[in-house]
Amino acid sequence: MAKEVEELERRSETAARLFDVRRIIGGLFVVYGVIVTLAGVFASDADLKKAQDININLWTGLAMLVLGIVFLVWLRLSPTIPPPSATDEEQPKEDGTG
Repeated sequence: MAKEVEELERRSETAARLFDVRRIIGGLFVVYGVIVTLAGVFASDADLKKAQDININLWTGLAMLVLGIVFLVWLRLSPTIPPPSATDEEQPKEDGTG
């Protein structure tokens, strides 16, 4: 029984890390940033004229890429710490007070 509980807790911790909002937001910004940057790189002269010769797609795409990478680096540097499991709370403390 204890082995099953430990396995379930391990899976729960993995799911918490997998679905961290920083991973989702960072991943989406990177994907969209690549798409918009490519649209900016291959922009036509007519597209540039619409925006007063400023390549908005390129600059916006690069900004999205940077933001997405910042989120992913933040996730890497400060990973999600799962809450203590119920079995950890039930165990007495080593100094004999718990």
